[in-house]
Amino acid sequence: MTSPPRIDSHQHFWRLSRGDYGWLTPALKPIYRDFEPADLAPHLAQHDIVSTILVQAAPTEAETHHLLAIAAATPFVAGVVGWTDFEAPDAPARIAALAADPLLVGLRPMAQDIPDPDWLAKPALAPAFAALREHGLVFDALVKPPQIPALLKLLERETELPVVIDHGAKPDLTGTDLSAWRGGIAALAARPNTTCKLSGLVTEAGPGWREATLAPAVAQLLACFGPKRLLWGSDWPVATLAAAYDQWLAAAERLTATLNEAERAAIFGGHAARIYPPKRGRRPSC
Repeated sequence: MTSPPRIDSHQHFWRLSRGDYGWLTPALKPIYRDFEPADLAPHLAQHDIVSTILVQAAPTEAETHHLLAIAAATPFVAGVVGWTDFEAPDAPARIAALAADPLLVGLRPMAQDIPDPDWLAKPALAPAFAALREHGLVFDALVKPPQIPALLKLLERETELPVVIDHGAKPDLTGTDLSAWRGGIAALAARPNTTCKLSGLVTEAGPGWREATLAPAVAQLLACFGPKRLLWGSDWPVATLAAAYDQWLAAAERLTATLNEAERAAIFGGHAARIYPPKRGRRPSC
């Protein structure tokens, strides 16, 4: 039986001259430069990763169009998770216009940066979420633990929308108390339309991380979502603030080494192919 192709479910490209990356400042010196497909391609080739999901990094539709243009010219990009203003009165029309490009596979508001922790639960967002369902798009949930209650309220209404939780909902791995995050993850996993990315954890742990630092979070994600609802992502190049591409991939492989071959193959590619481009995007090749 042939293993599914390996897919990196979460990576970014950016060009500083675009000027719409408010969070990306000179203080983040290692990643304060342009990152393009040619920078990522050697890492993918080294690890037999055939496809990626390219995720927005700026809260503008202009950046989403920029990423879609990159995807069109870059065969290894299977699809783009973009951005639009979910609160705009014409949000459904905006989503329909973006969805006209088949390489758009999902949308992601940057909820973690919105001051109101209950923003995701606002009834005013309902038309935008209805448009996601209508156009067969995935919702990427970029949240931290304080936003989990609002995401749970959203999931009470949105029972059919595919929801992918980015970066394991960003547990604080520099602290010692993960109890609130653990409870939130268990509640999110109880919703059958959720899946979760095994990504971003090294950044939450910081430059001094060890595998032992990551292990409790990985164990909780496996216990709650199981190997059938987890998908690996590099979060490159953001993750290079704490680890090289190779280091995080190797750590993730070791932290999932107790799983069988089929389960590991699903986490490192099969689930991303199932969740993101089944009807949209570019099919990954073996």
